[in-house]
Amino acid sequence: MATPGGTDRASHSLDKSITLPPDEIFRNLENAKRFAIDIGGSLTKLAYYSTVQHKVAKVRSFDHTAKGGIQHDSDGEPLYEISVQEEITARLHFIKFENTYIETCLDFIKDHLVNTETKVIKATGGGAYKFKDLIEKKLKLKVDKEDEMTCLIKGCNFVLRNIPHEAFVYAKHADSEFRFQNTHPDIFPYLLVNIGSGVSIVKVESEDKYERIGGSSIGGGTFWGLGALLTKTKRFDELLQLASKGQHTNVDMLVKDIYGGAYGSLGLTGDLIASSFGKSATADKEFSKEDMAKSLLHMISNDIGQLACLYAKLHNLTRVYFGGFFIRGHPVTMHTITYSINFFTKGEVQALFLRHEGYLGAIGAFLKGAEEDNPNQYSWGENYAGSSGLMSVSPDLNPMQRARSGTFLFDMLEMDRLERQLVNLPLLQDPSSYIPDTVDLTEDALAREYWLYCFEEALDGVVKRAVASQKDQPEAAERAEKFRQKYRHKLQTLRHQPFAYGSLTVRSLLDTREHCLNEFNFPDPYSKIKQRENDMALKYYQKVVKSLEELSWDQRQFALVRGLLAGNVFDWGAKAVSDVLESDPEFGFEEAKHQLQERPWLVDAYSQWIERLKGPPHKCALFFVDNSGMDIILGVFPFVRELLIRGTEVVLASNSGPALNDVTNSELLIVTERIAAMDPVIQAAVKDDRLTLVQSGSSSPCLDLSRLDKVLATVVRERGTDLVIIEGMGRAIHTNYYAMLSCESLKLAVIKNSWLAERLGGKIFSVVFKYEVPSKTQGQH
Repeated sequence: MATPGGTDRASHSLDKSITLPPDEIFRNLENAKRFAIDIGGSLTKLAYYSTVQHKVAKVRSFDHTAKGGIQHDSDGEPLYEISVQEEITARLHFIKFENTYIETCLDFIKDHLVNTETKVIKATGGGAYKFKDLIEKKLKLKVDKEDEMTCLIKGCNFVLRNIPHEAFVYAKHADSEFRFQNTHPDIFPYLLVNIGSGVSIVKVESEDKYERIGGSSIGGGTFWGLGALLTKTKRFDELLQLASKGQHTNVDMLVKDIYGGAYGSLGLTGDLIASSFGKSATADKEFSKEDMAKSLLHMISNDIGQLACLYAKLHNLTRVYFGGFFIRGHPVTMHTITYSINFFTKGEVQALFLRHEGYLGAIGAFLKGAEEDNPNQYSWGENYAGSSGLMSVSPDLNPMQRARSGTFLFDMLEMDRLERQLVNLPLLQDPSSYIPDTVDLTEDALAREYWLYCFEEALDGVVKRAVASQKDQPEAAERAEKFRQKYRHKLQTLRHQPFAYGSLTVRSLLDTREHCLNEFNFPDPYSKIKQRENDMALKYYQKVVKSLEELSWDQRQFALVRGLLAGNVFDWGAKAVSDVLESDPEFGFEEAKHQLQERPWLVDAYSQWIERLKGPPHKCALFFVDNSGMDIILGVFPFVRELLIRGTEVVLASNSGPALNDVTNSELLIVTERIAAMDPVIQAAVKDDRLTLVQSGSSSPCLDLSRLDKVLATVVRERGTDLVIIEGMGRAIHTNYYAMLSCESLKLAVIKNSWLAERLGGKIFSVVFKYEVPSKTQGQH
């Protein structure tokens, strides 16, 4: 900032080069409570904690007892009331920008900082000393310096624990460059190779136990320094750009240059580098800057790769994460490091990179400052609506173009504190290999194109539904329009950068939509539809139960399954169904049964299920439920009732927060109370604690069995659960179709999307009824 007029220049650039206004970058600053900053050689990473006020839909049961009876009659009075309340939640904001803009950014923060509880800002990184006086002067906060390595490790542990698709393998020539890894439930031990100016190699064994076991003076600074001497190029990014266009074989001496081919007896192929820069000693010619930069990159990457491999083998570690400014998401450095690791370990060790690698220091510094709040006792989730996601830093863009695009200068990550601590379902057969999603759209281009088109097509309907849910609020249309723009922008980003938020899946597209709706205060656009459908279905409940009781055992079992499937047709998330429900208010439970595919179904294990029912009852069934209305009341409850009569305890797991027309836990509590009032079987089961309601910890139409409410996991364990039922397209087809459990499971759904049905070899309204039994050895847990 020493250049004359530096501040003005930075302000001018800040306005011109960013596609977002500053208040959309430094979001929610007026509620900021605590700050941390990590200043590197060229980038500043700012972290702050704030409280976010947003609307939540709450449901409350009416007191029906005053009417002298608890029978739900048809006098038109709704089952429960819906109110929208303000709720305050905690959010972490992380922003990354070039040091050039630090003064302008500090000015903006100073102007908008209303109330900060703390008088201290935690700082880490080499630049913390350099900018200490500037920060203290501008923000009137005391700079408290934290150890860089401690912050790095704390930040790394935090992202590995809270962001499911944090780590990835880089595969340059594959269809999908980024292959995201499932985070192992136990993240320790691992090796962290931090490549800054030099290289630090750290073995991390637990939250607080780590040790620097080695390092090297040959690192990113060496590449930059030698590169500048060789090419007269002073900017690091420009050096990488040169390297990406170079041909190292023009400068390096290969095995075949010495031996005329491979050196077979030593197992060396002819294309291996025998001597970096070897040709420059003997060749009497000028070498291009591009070739020299590429040769230098290979030399340093290979050296670091070999060093990392030796330490990994010495300490028997298979997980090796690479970070530091040398990596920083650059494809050319990730590729050379990956190649080097593969070569030296013969594929036994994978080079892993992190989506939020640039934020580790800032996250760690923030966590150090927030220790009295114990942030690690909570689970956190990435807020897709406020995060810019992983951008491919293409070397083809020169730094000025990248700056203008706005993707390089300002990068944002937001993490919301979740109300509930999330853990694995104890019944997963192997949590470390569990992948929730059935199709990875990052790798399946055809499916990606279809689903992105599908979500864009559905956008008008979602906007209409959001406005209709808040008719009494004149500004709802304006907010809905902002939602449309934001979500459409996200879809466009994902079209070009499918890996922005980890693996792209139908689940992540649905979750991003929910996050964007919440962002503009549409907490539950389907609340009134759910209320109306629950009211309607309850009127038919006794009639459905009575007709089932009149059937023989065999007929009843089939009718129960058919009822469960018919109920699952009522899904406002499926366009084929919502079109029918919008146009034909008379479409009901019996009509839905006629839509179902006749047996044999697309996936049909009904006969095996019936055979199992002729055996002893299950001890306890965990049932992940789906939609409100006909689905839960006329489909699920009669099925659950039969299980209870058989002597099986039942745990009903429903969403903690709203998504589409899925039933939430608070709605299900009221629905269960009403059903218990007219059905002695359900009433007795609730009273005797044989029917339990728990929340799943999710607010998604899909289901990730590795991130479930801790209370649910405890109930599952204590009850000795030996049957898991997963219902619906989102939970049993888009996710968990291939999930392996250590107990019996039923996965059932009606496929209400013709493209997906055709892909699975069926037609719209095809039925999936998948009953799975683990083999004896798997079942002994």
